[in-house]
Amino acid sequence: MTTLPVFLVDSLPAGDAGVLDGPEGHHAASVRRLRVGEELVLADGRGGRVRCGIEAVERDTLRLAVLERTHVPPPQPRVIVAQALVKGDRGELAVELATEAGADAIVPWRASRCVARWDEGPRGAKALAKWRNTVREAAKQSRRAWVPEVAEPVSTAELAALAGKAAKAMVLHESATGRLADLPSDGDLLLVVGPEGGISAEELAVLTDAGAVAVRLGPSVLRASTAAAVALGAIGALSTRWG
Repeated sequence: MTTLPVFLVDSLPAGDAGVLDGPEGHHAASVRRLRVGEELVLADGRGGRVRCGIEAVERDTLRLAVLERTHVPPPQPRVIVAQALVKGDRGELAVELATEAGADAIVPWRASRCVARWDEGPRGAKALAKWRNTVREAAKQSRRAWVPEVAEPVSTAELAALAGKAAKAMVLHESATGRLADLPSDGDLLLVVGPEGGISAEELAVLTDAGAVAVRLGPSVLRASTAAAVALGAIGALSTRWG
């Protein structure tokens, strides 16, 4: 069965009728070429969803009738992916795959061996905006009710503080002997993914001293751009988070 197309809006219609305009309206009317009588879903990215029927199509605008309202509670545990900065398109691929696999939040990590360097000026802001836009589009594509937040980049010390507050924190590391196990049923589950050059011994020590555990997914060494998605798939198989 084909699922209805989803369009993200800042706020859902309050009454029995609504309008979809702006970039999303353009995409629906001019790119998807939706027509009168078809249905779609409006989502606010915070769990709210409204199923609508299309009553009129104007230039870059749809006029809608509200058919059904639902609210999807936030998933538990909340999975936070701390993704080390990855150079070029591979960074965007990493957060895209993580979003499609179920990450609830993305934390860019300035690891010591990162080739990519996000400064605090316009270049860093542009890179962060790309990640946020990639996550938003991936959430829409995968019909997610909640759009993951992409935080400001953190240092290793700041990441260790997040690990200390999490219900469980796991660091993916090629030399680890531990496996994914004993996953929490609620709270925050922090998953740390290092850069292509790997996590340094000093960084691993800082994170484990804060309460994180080093784990390995299997015999293969995964790329920084795919490791989070593979780990999220394993977490889904081991927990009741996705039913």
